[in-house]
Amino acid sequence: MSKAVYIAPIDGKPGKPGQVYYPLTVRTLPKPTPRGNELLIKLTAASLNHRDLFLRQHLYPGVTFDVPLLADGVGIVVGAGPEATAKKWDGKRVVLNPGVGWKDSPDGPEEATGYRIMGGTKVYDKGTLQEYITIAESEVEEAPAHLSDAEAAALPLTGLTAWRALVSKAGERNSKDGAAVLITGIGGGVALMALRLAVARGAHVFVTSSSQEKIQKAVELGASGGVSYKEEGWDKKLLGMLPAGKKSFDAVVDGAGGDSIEKSVKLLKAGGVLSIYGMTVSPKMPFLMQAVLKNIDVRGSTMGSRKEFQEMVDYVKAKSIHPVVSRTLESDIDDLAGLDGLFEDMKQGKQFGKLVIDFGKTASSKL
Repeated sequence: MSKAVYIAPIDGKPGKPGQVYYPLTVRTLPKPTPRGNELLIKLTAASLNHRDLFLRQHLYPGVTFDVPLLADGVGIVVGAGPEATAKKWDGKRVVLNPGVGWKDSPDGPEEATGYRIMGGTKVYDKGTLQEYITIAESEVEEAPAHLSDAEAAALPLTGLTAWRALVSKAGERNSKDGAAVLITGIGGGVALMALRLAVARGAHVFVTSSSQEKIQKAVELGASGGVSYKEEGWDKKLLGMLPAGKKSFDAVVDGAGGDSIEKSVKLLKAGGVLSIYGMTVSPKMPFLMQAVLKNIDVRGSTMGSRKEFQEMVDYVKAKSIHPVVSRTLESDIDDLAGLDGLFEDMKQGKQFGKLVIDFGKTASSKL
């Protein structure tokens, strides 16, 4: 049998978006049987993303009560379908590609249905908050050996999003070997992975936050410096921190939106790139004439392709990069009170990095 965690309706009915907070519920299911080229994976850890909180608040498209939550997971291959190369994967620890529908196009998903992310929606019937899962062998990568289960579970979605925003969108030239990169809103999973990747690539990385504590933590992770965006004239202060020979930033990686273009015009070099992977402050951004005259490129970025997922995992392996984990709950998968505590951390913005449940150790102790 296999336990899995879902969201549940209240009084048997869906709630109003933004006015509801769906409770968690556990179901016990038959252990799935791998078919065709599928692998059977015994999951050991999974991590939260903001989309999971939005699902509980009915603020995410395609909410369903019939698909397990979460898109990030790591586990051990314990079986395979008749068409899978079983010997290649048997006993391997793997991370799961968090979505499907996008193979290798640099522009976006090839499939007409678009990119479909795991966990809690009608568009994809997989989720990682369960003990066993079947998935096509083409959708896994061997987990980096230097990572713990909690770190490996923290990697997929944020790692993929950060890789595309930093490398594919900001560009090779603007994100390594002495380039100056600004990462806004440090503390979230994507921003921290972008920091880790950019530092490993040899860029001078600076950050913004409303929290001096988070800025200091970012410096400890390799950032060259940072400022509070609540401080008057923070943009000028940032420019004054740049290394000798640098007068402006090559790229800005942003998850806020709002006035990001207005600020980036003052910070970026002519022809610099503003790479936006989210718009948490505002769903609209004015495109200013100053950006046109300065040849600023504004590039939207979301998730990434299967090819980019492999590139990201390979780079993490090669550079021994560690995702930042804010807190790990080591408990049974059906510890709903503990899981609610992780969600509460996210609701209150307490986390610095990823929130993870590691249920492999407790499951192993019961064998």
